[in-house]
Amino acid sequence: MGDLHIDDFYRDSARILLQLYRHFPRRELIYTEDIAGPDTPDDFGLPSDRHQACFATMLWLAENDYLSYDSTIAQEALDQAVLNQRGFNLLASLENQSEYLAEEASQEETNQEANSPTEPITRSQLLRYKLKRESSTRLNHYMRHLLTL
Repeated sequence: MGDLHIDDFYRDSARILLQLYRHFPRRELIYTEDIAGPDTPDDFGLPSDRHQACFATMLWLAENDYLSYDSTIAQEALDQAVLNQRGFNLLASLENQSEYLAEEASQEETNQEANSPTEPITRSQLLRYKLKRESSTRLNHYMRHLLTL
């Protein structure tokens, strides 16, 4: 069994990057709750470990030049967030989908996300497909690939 916090990191990273890609080049307010789901603060009002980890993922992506932002709003959001050139190029580049799709993925499902199973698609399309339909293990594998480019 894998480390759940690493699974969450990869899933959160994918969701954050895709959300900013959908709105690129506009800057936007990106909430931790939109990525990690509703928070359940502790008795002292501190965010849950899950939300703290999601917020840390946002900061890590910024520190590693995938995105930038103007300010933080507590540990709840990044204000005026936008993909940097590195993040945009990462998601806008073409990928040969046959290398990264699960063998058991039906051709019909694949065609819903892309025009043809043999044509290259953008990494953002492939990442969106993986978030919706593939296991955490396969998503993690693809995110490791993306974060090393």
